[in-house]
Amino acid sequence: MSRTPAAHRPNLVPGAYRGVAVSDVTCELDEGSLAAHFVGLEAYRRTRFIVVRRGAQTAILSVQKASVEGGADPLFVPITAVNLLAGPQECAFVVRPDLDAAVPSMLARAALEEAPGRRGVVMQDGYGHISFIVDPAPLRLTVREVVPPHPAKLFDQTRRLLDVAEHLPPIELVAEVVDLAELARTHPAKAYLLPCRGGGVTVQGSTTWYLDQRPEHRAWTLLGCERSQQIHEWFYGERAEQVDTCPRRAGPTPGAVLTRCCLLEHEVLTEPGQVVVPWGATLAQVSEALERIVREWEPSWAPA
Repeated sequence: MSRTPAAHRPNLVPGAYRGVAVSDVTCELDEGSLAAHFVGLEAYRRTRFIVVRRGAQTAILSVQKASVEGGADPLFVPITAVNLLAGPQECAFVVRPDLDAAVPSMLARAALEEAPGRRGVVMQDGYGHISFIVDPAPLRLTVREVVPPHPAKLFDQTRRLLDVAEHLPPIELVAEVVDLAELARTHPAKAYLLPCRGGGVTVQGSTTWYLDQRPEHRAWTLLGCERSQQIHEWFYGERAEQVDTCPRRAGPTPGAVLTRCCLLEHEVLTEPGQVVVPWGATLAQVSEALERIVREWEPSWAPA
């Protein structure tokens, strides 16, 4: 299968920042001038890219090096050709001490936040390491869930995993939360039954009961999902008037969706447009969900 040329691949990031060299030059940052400067010079054997600086200007090069006969692996090899991935007019250099240059999602975040519209963004992170992204187009991942509790835990789990996910493609997280108290106000009732007291939801102007306390049956509106409705039927022998809060049923949105559902016990489920984890999912289950999302929405992505 043919590969897209490196200069035109979206989300082009190095496989490791140790393969990125940084060089200050005095020549112009066009491909011809840079070739005249670098071709014939020796490069470290791990070097595959060069971030070139000329004052405040920045360019990004990929390099080709001479092949060595006999399977030798010398420390330094002559450069034979360079390819301009992003020139100075389309490239930005940013410093983000709060991010990690080894993580593709953090490179994309720096590009979107610091240099929107630039094809190439070079980032220096809090460790002093430098890497880049060319043609940033991170996968939009909507994390859909219900609050309280605050913060929205599934979103927080996903963010923490992506902050260390050096192997995953750039992903942009979008939180889509349904606030139970706000939802109740759009469905006025004299009394509400909430799934559990742990969420801490109360609806001003109405009486609030909690299903996990198994209160005496009353006329109320259940603000909960299908599992809560099943528990209500078990407790009281009938289904309740209900406002369904299940984020799994909210419908499609651009990009991919990660959500959760009480009806799942242990499994992670892939559905059209979304991946679903159990309520109370572990970090391992959320990690598995991210892997599935990448296989489904970014199957051909690989670092350069």
